[in-house]
Amino acid sequence: MDESMNPYTDNNVDNNMDKNSLPKEMQRITAENLWEVIVFCKGKTFYTKKGLPFTYTVKGGELFTDRRDRSITRSTFEKAFAKLQADRENESGEKKITGPKSLNVYGAPYVWAVFMGIGVI
Repeated sequence: MDESMNPYTDNNVDNNMDKNSLPKEMQRITAENLWEVIVFCKGKTFYTKKGLPFTYTVKGGELFTDRRDRSITRSTFEKAFAKLQADRENESGEKKITGPKSLNVYGAPYVWAVFMGIGVI
């Protein structure tokens, strides 16, 4: 894709999918249904914060992107989700997690992009 044609470059990334496309029981994402939502969205195109497009498949408890040979595990997504929840509940109100790097998990750019796409962030 010509980079000038990509609407998801740099900080203008808009990964959010229409939550109405999710089944009603998945429209509110919780720790309990997070992986189910991720599995439901496999095959859709997501964009990293830098605007790189990718899709993913899921095999068991592992997510495989079409851009990497290694997998990102379900537990990595759950850990990142818990970190985001804790950051939101921070009493000082100061958000420490502001981008993929601050998640501090393996595959952070892809975790961040999926979270953006499904509406967690």
